[in-house]
Amino acid sequence: MYTVKEVAQKINLTEHTIRFYTDKGLVPNVQRDKNNTRLFDEESLNWLIRVKYLKDCGMSIKDIKHYVNLYLEGDSTLLSRYEIILKHKEIALEQLGEAKRRVEFMEEKAKHYLKIINQVISGDSNPR
Repeated sequence: MYTVKEVAQKINLTEHTIRFYTDKGLVPNVQRDKNNTRLFDEESLNWLIRVKYLKDCGMSIKDIKHYVNLYLEGDSTLLSRYEIILKHKEIALEQLGEAKRRVEFMEEKAKHYLKIINQVISGDSNPR
């Protein structure tokens, strides 16, 4: 079992965000100890990771809650959940493409500056 603080360090979310997600019902079956402290097992940890990924793809808290509710309804909602995942997979692929373009830009700028530093070219005339 993990505490909020341990989970925050493990999956790179703030403690506040983890508490917010659990308060919104985005993590089914979060357990609490006798002091009402949230405790996370592997399943609830995996739910937090799912929520993080869905949020990173631009899904709203309301839509994530809908996805969680569909999951809790069982296998009759498999098609709906599949469609949600496919939609957000496309968004993630778009984000990946954009990230690759940013990396390519940075690589080109780094090469340009290295040429100036090594006096292969003079000045900084590359506004790209």
